[in-house]
Amino acid sequence: MFFQAIKTPGLAHVSYVLGSDGEALVVDPRRDLGVYLDILQAQGLHLRYVLQTHRQEDFIVGMAELAHLTGARTVAFKHPISGYVDVQLGERARLQLGRLSLLALHTPGHTPESMSCAVFLDTHPTLAWGVFTGDALLAGETGRTDLFHPERTYENSALLYDALHSEVLPLGDQALVLPAHGPGSVCASQIADRELTTLGLERHRNPVFVLGRDEFISHKLRERLPRPPYFSRMEGVNLHGGISLARKQRTLPMLSPRELQQTAEVLGLILDTREPEAFAGGHIPGSLNLWMDGLALFSGWMATPEMPLYLVLPENTDVRQAELSLARVGMDRVEGVLAGGFRAWRASGLPIEHHATLTPNELHEQADRFQTLDVRTVSEFEEGHIPNARHAYVGELEEHLGELGLRQDAPVAVTCSAGPRGGLAASILQRNGFQGVANLLGGMTAWKKLDLPVEVGPAPRPSEAQVQEKAQGEEGQLYYE
Repeated sequence: MFFQAIKTPGLAHVSYVLGSDGEALVVDPRRDLGVYLDILQAQGLHLRYVLQTHRQEDFIVGMAELAHLTGARTVAFKHPISGYVDVQLGERARLQLGRLSLLALHTPGHTPESMSCAVFLDTHPTLAWGVFTGDALLAGETGRTDLFHPERTYENSALLYDALHSEVLPLGDQALVLPAHGPGSVCASQIADRELTTLGLERHRNPVFVLGRDEFISHKLRERLPRPPYFSRMEGVNLHGGISLARKQRTLPMLSPRELQQTAEVLGLILDTREPEAFAGGHIPGSLNLWMDGLALFSGWMATPEMPLYLVLPENTDVRQAELSLARVGMDRVEGVLAGGFRAWRASGLPIEHHATLTPNELHEQADRFQTLDVRTVSEFEEGHIPNARHAYVGELEEHLGELGLRQDAPVAVTCSAGPRGGLAASILQRNGFQGVANLLGGMTAWKKLDLPVEVGPAPRPSEAQVQEKAQGEEGQLYYE
């Protein structure tokens, strides 16, 4: 038996290769397929099946292309959504792979066609070795239940609870739980940072097993996770097994500072992937600070697939990896990279913007000078935030700017959990004409470690009169209570 998990940086996605007696199965492959083809070749395995636990929302799948390249058959649960696959497995249908037997278990709730797939060794036909759970069951959590028909979150949560209790839990404590996502995914909240987990461990720690049915449904109803705009695009793209990457690897144009200025500032969007401290010290006017590990997730909030993108990369960065991070969420129009990085732009004498940074103690001591903006998720904010802070999730910041009662000509301190999302928010504010923007380095993590004051609960919203006052720019008012 052969088994290997493949993690996708930036997306918290996990796919798998399973092999037995020269045959292999790949579970939930991503769009760039080289890693799977290399493993199959190195292990001398013939790919027989490509299995999809559910139609993924946060990245483009590589199911159809991998099957095309290898002659494998595509497999998913029997459901109208999965009508394009070669093999549709009904409830408790079995699939043989060498000396392994796979059992299909319908586990809806995250998506209607979600399937978990239990793996049995022929030597132990009644004792599950493991179970591929997709996003139904994760380490310490379950997948979100508001993606398909948000108004049916209650019903979806009930479906998920019932399915996991009736179909998955009876597989036994010894079974490995093999989910499609790990911590950091937007497909669930508070996923535990466990490299490996088992049903036994989840039985004692996962809300779906330690809470009663009604309590679990209430737990899911309290989840308020942002829904990235690209999720709808990914669902559509993945409806037929994803779309392939260009077969031929291209070389991205390396642009001089003046070439970049002449093209990107007019035709596209510049993404600066340096750390927030470096970006704060100096950056190209109008660029967005989207750190490397955030490229895949947040590019889908900031850009559309049709938008030409230009990259400013840290020194010694693999350009291909940056391009792949964008391609995994359908951002294929990377048109160029700044040759020599920001150092070359700086030396060219072209315009440079910068913004301030703050430590928690500095912000605490000068709180009356700053409008404070928290750009974490709603749940993160309500669990504890800086007193009087306003709130808008970073992905939705631009569309909600007019509702926040922030003055463009007064200092704004931006915070997230550690700093990267704050760097992105600071660059969004600058693009929208805000002056005196400062990013709180260390974010709420550092703020809380210093035992500085924290409030809990929802953010105060500015009244209509306060918004009008802000628009009129009345002097002497730095922020609105």
